[in-house]
Amino acid sequence: MVASVVDVFVGTLLPVLTIVAAGYLLGQFRDVEVGPLNTVTLYVLLPALVLHSLVTTPLSGGAALRLFGAIAAFTLAMLLLAYGVGRALGVTGTALNALVLAAAFPNTGNFGIPVSEFAFGETGRTTAVIFVAAQQVILYTLGVYVASSGRYSARGALRQVVRLPLLYVVALALLANAAGVAPPTGGTVMETLALVGNASIPVFLIVLGLELAAADTASAARQTAPAVALKLLVAPAVGLAVALAAGFEDPLVARTFALETAAPAAITPLALLVEFAPEEEGVSGPAYMSTTVLLTTLGSVPVVTVLIAALRGGAIL
Repeated sequence: MVASVVDVFVGTLLPVLTIVAAGYLLGQFRDVEVGPLNTVTLYVLLPALVLHSLVTTPLSGGAALRLFGAIAAFTLAMLLLAYGVGRALGVTGTALNALVLAAAFPNTGNFGIPVSEFAFGETGRTTAVIFVAAQQVILYTLGVYVASSGRYSARGALRQVVRLPLLYVVALALLANAAGVAPPTGGTVMETLALVGNASIPVFLIVLGLELAAADTASAARQTAPAVALKLLVAPAVGLAVALAAGFEDPLVARTFALETAAPAAITPLALLVEFAPEEEGVSGPAYMSTTVLLTTLGSVPVVTVLIAALRGGAIL
């Protein structure tokens, strides 16, 4: 078992962490603007990856819809659970918003996609990309509402939704598949999409490293304990339960789904909190969120390593 865990870490997580470390070191020694790089990823690289993966996906329409439903069920369960825990512990203001967002939205993009591909190959990557697409729909609707609670109306959330190219890419891919007009896999169009989309994976990891280098954890580490516990311990258990209840026909899809739910807290909610959260005294939502991202990223290494070993060995799912 120990040898298996070590093999998983070396073969799956170590390449990912090495690229993240490169981004972290770059952020320590150079003043790098993350915003433009993140914009390129969000508006060019990730849409290309999603479009290519959805058009070429081996998953049937029914399997994809089941996956979308499972993602929605997991997110809703974690949102309600985190909100209840936060209120019970007396967390208030934008810190409560950050706790809810951190627990409900795993880093399925710049952490989940590379790890899933290393762990479960092409099926892992495709499943992870669908997870990203579905989660972005939820994040830029319900997530924006949570992040902007107390400052902006639902109209602001709607504006963010219609500006996101990922939603149009998902719709385009679904229409192309339904109409049978998708370009051939080996053709110039799909090869170009693959080339651009594949660039998103290392760029994702560099951005994650840069974000972690800029995080300030000193003042908020103790307060974020509930969010860290929910993300590292509760979310994987909820993800496994949802995967079992969903009844996926392909075990690799079920295992990738469970793996994605165990990813650390996502970075995108941090950007939403920076954009929408009002100024307040004490630990702010952005400070709470950035600290949770850092701690869950570090803490996810042993959690994800053991989970992958168990999933690969057939101990679960």
